[in-house]
Amino acid sequence: MSEENKESPIVPVSMDSWVEWFRSVAPHIHSIRGKTIVIDLAGETILQEHFSSLIADISMISAIGARIVLVYGVRPQVEELMSLKAIESQYVNGIRVTTADALVCVKEAAGEARLDIEAAFSQGLPNTPMAHSQCRVVSGNFVIARPLGIIDGVDFKFTGVVRKVDSEAIHRELDGGRIVLISPLGFSPTGEAFNLTSEDLAASIAGALKADKLILLTNVDGVRRFDEVITELTAEDAREFINDKLVDEEDIYNLTFALKALEHGVERVHIVPYAMDGGLLAELFTHDGVGTMMTMENLESLRQATSDDVSGLIKLLEPLEEDGTLVKRPREKLERDISHFTVLEHDGVIYGSAALYQFPEEKLGEMAALTVDVAYQGFGDGERLLRHIENQARKAGLNRLFVLTTRTMHWFLKRGFRPAGVDDLPIEKRRLYNWQRRSQIFIKDL
Repeated sequence: MSEENKESPIVPVSMDSWVEWFRSVAPHIHSIRGKTIVIDLAGETILQEHFSSLIADISMISAIGARIVLVYGVRPQVEELMSLKAIESQYVNGIRVTTADALVCVKEAAGEARLDIEAAFSQGLPNTPMAHSQCRVVSGNFVIARPLGIIDGVDFKFTGVVRKVDSEAIHRELDGGRIVLISPLGFSPTGEAFNLTSEDLAASIAGALKADKLILLTNVDGVRRFDEVITELTAEDAREFINDKLVDEEDIYNLTFALKALEHGVERVHIVPYAMDGGLLAELFTHDGVGTMMTMENLESLRQATSDDVSGLIKLLEPLEEDGTLVKRPREKLERDISHFTVLEHDGVIYGSAALYQFPEEKLGEMAALTVDVAYQGFGDGERLLRHIENQARKAGLNRLFVLTTRTMHWFLKRGFRPAGVDDLPIEKRRLYNWQRRSQIFIKDL
């Protein structure tokens, strides 16, 4: 063991548990490598106790191959400076009216925040997540802005909006492996500075870059409806929530910028609570995440399997074949039978399957390989697959559906299946029945 590794902390879990966890994370790592991710840090995020841990998490995401653009806000920092200087804050519809005096405070706060962020990326103490990291952070005048102007008689003065993003320059920095840090200040061609809303800035940059993800680190734990966080939303859902005011003002505010990003070509937007230590990692590297993810369309699909799904099905079925729950299927057989399979897919990961084999002469169908990955169980996906197979069988003119099982008898009994014998099977299936395995047979009328 090398000297530097002697000081590494011992993982407080069993080796098997750690290996299983690491393997479960691998698909998520593959899914973000090479992807462009724009992260918006609300000004409050910089004031959190775990801010250094958050920067370490972002550094790690960058280290595994993600291309990171970091946009930050400074609203609470500006408020503090204005209070110290006895400058009155003025907001209209949640937007700051930036006077010349207020702009001085914005510049001061943005400069100090930038130094804090860069310092956090530069730490590399042993036994910390930043040990041996070599993050390179670059800032610059990547955003051209214009004044917001006069709206309903209100002159917003030095409050601005994005006019143009120098996406080529940002891509060059990202291609060089650098994290791009962008302040909430934009500059006009005449050299004037304008105060920008960080959420709008981040959405504009994400859209200009055609980013794969926009992550809004906010003071809410996701979009809430009836006091429950909605883990996934489509753009259509978001428009309905905004237009009909089905969620509170804070959610409407976040959804507005999330929609802007989606409509400009961003694939996914994540609304994540900044108060949760590790929330960013949990959102990116677990199935359900911790906040709300938005897409133009629903990411989850139940569909007919194709030859491209064979490897994913093998990975799904292998653990159950090894412990004897399912009959082993060689890859060649799975490739031959792929047209019989239906799969459940989420975000590119196959997590459920079922197959229908038809015996038209007896008007019988066999449902086989009904499986839901253990990490996704408890959400009714097994029943979704069952209903889909039942509907397929009915459309094919079959009257009954049977299954052979050694472990899940009660599950099928609760769903309308009844015990049956080998003589109830189709003739072809009777010949293939494995008497050593002695699977129990259940049949359901359709």
